[in-house]
Amino acid sequence: MIGPAGQHTVRQHNSALVLRAIADGPGVSRAGLAAATGLTKATVSSVVDALIAAGLVAEGAPEQRDGPGRRGTVVSLSPAGPHGLGVEIGVDYLAYCLVDLTGAVRAERVRFADNRTPRVFRRTKEFLASARKEADALGVPVGGVGIAVPGLVESTTGVVRLAPNLGWHDVDLPAKLGGTFSVGNEANFAALAELWHGSGLPDFVHVSGEIGIGAGLVLGRSLFEGVRGLGGEIGHLPVDPQGPPCSCGANGCLERMAGQEEILRLSETASVDELIAQLEAGTGTAVAAVREAARWLGIGLSTVVNLVDVPAVVLGGTYARLEPWLREPLLAELDRRVASSAWSPVDLVRSPLGTGAAVRGAAASVIRGIIAAPSA
Repeated sequence: MIGPAGQHTVRQHNSALVLRAIADGPGVSRAGLAAATGLTKATVSSVVDALIAAGLVAEGAPEQRDGPGRRGTVVSLSPAGPHGLGVEIGVDYLAYCLVDLTGAVRAERVRFADNRTPRVFRRTKEFLASARKEADALGVPVGGVGIAVPGLVESTTGVVRLAPNLGWHDVDLPAKLGGTFSVGNEANFAALAELWHGSGLPDFVHVSGEIGIGAGLVLGRSLFEGVRGLGGEIGHLPVDPQGPPCSCGANGCLERMAGQEEILRLSETASVDELIAQLEAGTGTAVAAVREAARWLGIGLSTVVNLVDVPAVVLGGTYARLEPWLREPLLAELDRRVASSAWSPVDLVRSPLGTGAAVRGAAASVIRGIIAAPSA
């Protein structure tokens, strides 16, 4: 049975309500917050004072408005308040991103390394320590850490059930790293970053291509993770049952046909930078490799679009960099395979966040959590 709300619960609710209103409308006065939240001016003033004392909110100049009467002092989220630290464990790199309460990026770093070894956990702990040192040097507190990984994550425990490209099975990541973290799928974090700081579309599938391929599905401005939170594994969608074996144990998965490693192999290039240079030069093998990847990507994405009727595809990660060469063949494949394309063509969007979306989403998710529960 759920009992009546006590004073502490009411204070928690009011704090979250006011802080959310400040986040949605920075530079608002206490009177404006009272009007926006329905709380009394006295309650709002008390909550704002507590949020200022906690370092979550800062006062600014008097509000700008016409008419008589005293002008109230505006309040906004404090850029000096607790920051969100996002860390991404990729197959061949580590990345971190430090963002403040307003969502502004304060620091970001990438370190390239092969993480398909047991040394990845020690390396990640050292990377986390260097990120915290940078936060200390900036004089800002870290309010929490979000970690993005390319695999199936049990979000309530942080256990990575399966990350085939890293060779992980049932890895308790918080225990391995010795801390309390919010662990999530990198594609889901990337989709959230796109929703909060990217194109602003309300409904889309965000597909990111690195060594693996992941997808995050956003419907009605909310991330859809599936019943058990394990959805979005588009990279392991079988597009060619007779195709080459995949790290997951199946054959012909999308990431084996259109992932970064396959594109580089077909293009006879050693890196994405070299591939792009070859594409800009119009080299036939490079152009053909990307067009082949676009064909397989179109097959996989058309299945998603036909199933859930999502109106837009956002290209992230390496695909965002390759978008100028992927666009035409990918749209042609989607047009051919999506049943509704004759009257409702799929919108193809290049993510403005590119390869940094997942780590920024991991950091921003910490900030969202702070705003939703400031009393915590």
